[in-house]
Amino acid sequence: MDYFLCVMGMVFIVEGLPYLVFPEKLKPYLIKIAALPDSTLRMIGISTIIFGLILLYFGRR
Repeated sequence: MDYFLCVMGMVFIVEGLPYLVFPEKLKPYLIKIAALPDSTLRMIGISTIIFGLILLYFGRR
């Protein structure tokens, strides 16, 4: 559980950095993301999940 909390903490740090460092540049990208079709966002989401699972598999070996 400690390892999981450390990993989640790192995820939140990495996810929060663009909002801290580049808030003015991030807004146009968020508008573009909102305009994407749901199917595209789902494909990006499933691709990211699969990539994360692959990294976990190789990281735990």
